[in-house]
Amino acid sequence: MKVADLALKLVPCTEPYWEFVRTLRMDERVAHGFIEKANITPEQQKKYMEIHWSAFFIALVDDVPAGYAGCVDGDIRACVHPDFQRRGVGVFLMREIMKRFPNGIARVKIDNKACQRMVAASGHVIHHLI
Repeated sequence: MKVADLALKLVPCTEPYWEFVRTLRMDERVAHGFIEKANITPEQQKKYMEIHWSAFFIALVDDVPAGYAGCVDGDIRACVHPDFQRRGVGVFLMREIMKRFPNGIARVKIDNKACQRMVAASGHVIHHLI
């Protein structure tokens, strides 16, 4: 099922979603896609999100969190939960985050082909391959 067939919406990353972002960021199924591995405690996440929450957004599919995107210090951060990958959620997130942060830079690992496809499908250019 593609995104057009889903009840998809974007919402601000308010406190109820902070733990979703933390656990998804550390999920071993997506860890290979991140430039840096992280072991983030709930306390570290709370401190970080208290400062940056307004720069992050959550994609909901039928009111279930499916992924997040944000832009901190010009660096775009995005991740789609494995249960929702290859359904258009990532492209939706990239399009929405680039509307809000048009000068944001997508740094993508050179071996992360899925992320490269996601950024390209959103109509934006990858600025840095790492």
